[in-house]
Amino acid sequence: MIRINFQQKLDELRERLLVMAGLVEQAIQRSIEAYEERDPRLCDLVTMSEPAIDRMEREIDHLALDLLAMEQPTAVDLRFILAVIRINADLERVGDMAVNIVKRVRELQSIPEADLPVDIPKLAELASNMVRTALQAFINRDETVANAVLEMDDEVDQMNHEAFHTLGELIKGHPELTHQALNALVISRNLERVGDHATNIAEDVIFWLSGADVRHHILSQITDLTAENQQ
Repeated sequence: MIRINFQQKLDELRERLLVMAGLVEQAIQRSIEAYEERDPRLCDLVTMSEPAIDRMEREIDHLALDLLAMEQPTAVDLRFILAVIRINADLERVGDMAVNIVKRVRELQSIPEADLPVDIPKLAELASNMVRTALQAFINRDETVANAVLEMDDEVDQMNHEAFHTLGELIKGHPELTHQALNALVISRNLERVGDHATNIAEDVIFWLSGADVRHHILSQITDLTAENQQ
């Protein structure tokens, strides 16, 4: 009975994280649409979603920490709980990136529109696809899909680097477009950070499923010690 109750709590933790993921995916998608359409209504929706995302983050952390403190999870369950804690934090940060983007969209709404030589929508699609794929790896417990996310990150980084260079040159040649270019730069940087957080999520999925810590060693050490104590 105790084990069944523990499993139910793990299922609840998973479901809450998926609700959190849905809120975050919606926020980042709306921020991208707000940029493309210069839509203040979408900006408002993203801003209003932030308190709910923050509240969900706290609830998930509380539940996860309770499970760590009150139960004695096996190695794989321990890895799952630790991965959820880290994924939860990365999702909250993606929500922050969405809010940062719409702040810049509001800035762009107040100045003349300019045809900038960067493809922000393409970068946004790549970054949001990384998040979507990383979450799919979590839902399906698919390490192969998680590894595919890691390979996507280079393209996002390269696009952000090119945007930095291109917009920097634009500012030098056309200082009258400085405000437009700087806002686009900040948006590009936030999208690059979205890709970084998606990478983190994929790495945590790999850690949960295989025990391979491709980012840090400390979590693997904790799991190993727990497994040894239970033998």
